[in-house]
Amino acid sequence: MVQRTARNAALSARDHALAVLRVRNSALALALLPAAVAAVLFAAGAAGAAGALRWPMAALAGVCAAVAAATGALIARARPAVTPTIEVPERAAPALHGLIRDLAHCLDVPPPSGIALTPDCDSWLEEPPGSAPDAAGRPAPVLVIGSPFLWWMRVAELRAVLAPVVAGTGPSGHPDIASARRCVRAWDATAGLAAGVSALRHPLLAFAGRVARLLLRVSAAHGAEMERGVAVAASARAQDVDQGLRIAAQEQVGLAYAGWDRLLTRVAMPAWRIGRWPRRLDAGVVAALTELSRRDRLADGFAARLGERPACDLLEEPGAVDEEISLLAARLFHGGPAGRRADWAPVDWAAYPEEVVDRIWRDRAARLFTVLDAAETPTLACALERLAEAAVADSTETLAARLGADAACSGGYDGPPGGAPLAFPPAPPRSDREVLVEHVCAAVCCAAADTTGAAPGLDWLDGPVLLADGHRRQDLFAPVHSLVDDGDPGPLRDWLTGAGVREDKPVRLV
Repeated sequence: MVQRTARNAALSARDHALAVLRVRNSALALALLPAAVAAVLFAAGAAGAAGALRWPMAALAGVCAAVAAATGALIARARPAVTPTIEVPERAAPALHGLIRDLAHCLDVPPPSGIALTPDCDSWLEEPPGSAPDAAGRPAPVLVIGSPFLWWMRVAELRAVLAPVVAGTGPSGHPDIASARRCVRAWDATAGLAAGVSALRHPLLAFAGRVARLLLRVSAAHGAEMERGVAVAASARAQDVDQGLRIAAQEQVGLAYAGWDRLLTRVAMPAWRIGRWPRRLDAGVVAALTELSRRDRLADGFAARLGERPACDLLEEPGAVDEEISLLAARLFHGGPAGRRADWAPVDWAAYPEEVVDRIWRDRAARLFTVLDAAETPTLACALERLAEAAVADSTETLAARLGADAACSGGYDGPPGGAPLAFPPAPPRSDREVLVEHVCAAVCCAAADTTGAAPGLDWLDGPVLLADGHRRQDLFAPVHSLVDDGDPGPLRDWLTGAGVREDKPVRLV
């Protein structure tokens, strides 16, 4: 039954691939139609009015052929966006390559031509750029694996998760499906290249873009059904491989995605914003998920798996690979330093509190005192007094707007590169008032670190935190909101007194 399902799905995928190719062939036939009409007129030796059309039709055929050839060349040369990855050659991971080959043998499909890692929680087959099909018309795809899977999953779990992906080398390697995919990718790349192009300045590219969009629209349903058939065929073929582990492994996929998202937004992003990139993100996601399993009873038991062999052991030098992936993630999801900033440098987890958290607090505190015109006397007492005055006079919104504008201008980065195939979902924009609250909290944290035993810390799930006696202080935001929203400094002064923080001591800003 399973084999019949896989076979039927593969046949359906091939039928829809042929439909996509018929769209391509129909477009070619339409371009050659004037040439065919001209050939008929000349061959028939038409006389009279029909004969008078022979040369105009021949000229039209020549123009159409030239435009079609130029358009076809543009489409053929268009290269789709390629996912940035880190190649993992066999010498760097012989055990991983062996596992994939063994999996392909069990599935009775060709093995992938290579393995690459990507800083994402997903895995897929991707045709490498510039690859040419073999004599049978079959291209050899590369297996792209999400790097968090290697560090969080155990070897057996990774094998179970990758089984349906590797099984896709069978149906997706069929010449008709491979050819149809190349057509769709070329059309999509051309449409993207021509987007927003002026027809007056680049008429040929604009025309090619319109043709590509038309072909995509006509073949969209067939392309979607082709991909669906390939996925169903691959899933059915992998049904009997590691079936018992499949459900448990899929739970780990969801957990890894949640931990990876939290680590990037709460931990990596603050470092990226100041020009530092954590060099072991994948190791960090293990720490984050282990902490999650400790806090959340729904995830209880997941950490018990950590005694089994992790999939990253299949790499010869997992630390070096993690560092490469971490730098790729920083460049991909956030970009690089702009202008004269030259401090795009790695940071180890052990140094993160001092080199990232403390730096963020000091920068924000300095910005707050500058906006409050209190940089010459940077004490909490002065800041609280001026914030309370602003709240009473109702100019808090103006103050928050100035602070938000200054914070936005001081980022120092261009952001993610345009057109990156992987785009980390941006965080929702913060309001100016939220920015003001963050800056006041940062000034308080600086004062606490300067005058008490408190220290900057790293929470794997929440990012920068204030530690007092080794414990996280989570009660600061409420009194700060009382000051910012209501102009009441009383709750915050009570908090400072209870924490032993001196309001009259200058806050160190550098």
